[in-house]
Amino acid sequence: MNTPDTAKPITNITENIYDLTLTEEPARYRSFVFDWDVPTVVDTGISESSDTLLERLDTLGIEPERLVITHADHDHIDGFDAVVDRYDPETYVPAQSTVDTANDPDHRYDHEDTIGNFTAVHIPGHCDDNYALVAPEKSVAVMGDAMIGADWRGLPKGYFVMVEAIYSDDLIAAERNVERLQEYEFDIGLVFHGSSVFEDAREKIDAFLDFPNKGEWEGWE
Repeated sequence: MNTPDTAKPITNITENIYDLTLTEEPARYRSFVFDWDVPTVVDTGISESSDTLLERLDTLGIEPERLVITHADHDHIDGFDAVVDRYDPETYVPAQSTVDTANDPDHRYDHEDTIGNFTAVHIPGHCDDNYALVAPEKSVAVMGDAMIGADWRGLPKGYFVMVEAIYSDDLIAAERNVERLQEYEFDIGLVFHGSSVFEDAREKIDAFLDFPNKGEWEGWE
């Protein structure tokens, strides 16, 4: 499989999936667009990148009819009102999220709820309202901040690591709860920090989680 060039401002990942780069500094923030039956935006970046997000959508010529937020950290939700004010999409926010937006979410979703092609998978630990969105029929998962690209931490691209402990409420819970993704099949894992994994994503999660002697440590329940 050819690896998409995600250094571009807009990258067509596969099957009408687009990675939108919103900022490069001080860190790269992004949004994903799924131009499927219902054009869908997942996460909206920081407030300072809202104009860029709207410009990227204009460039694509896609008017989102659905907006899904994976969790309410500022780098995932701060562009929410800008998208709602421009396009008036149907909006979905986790049931556990506390939001401070001018527009109220249309829907609050929970674990294993269905949103179009996606199944919502609750993975608390990084924060209580953290979700991944899995579309097995499309063989893709949006990781939220359940996991990030390994190159974010100076390791090779093409693999996952956990979000840093300093940015997580409970890293042990995060690692245990990400095991829920092992119940689903997908080949592509899209991340918001670092590089996404474009091949064998589920198998690489298995390799990360199912380490030697797992469960033998007495503190492991």
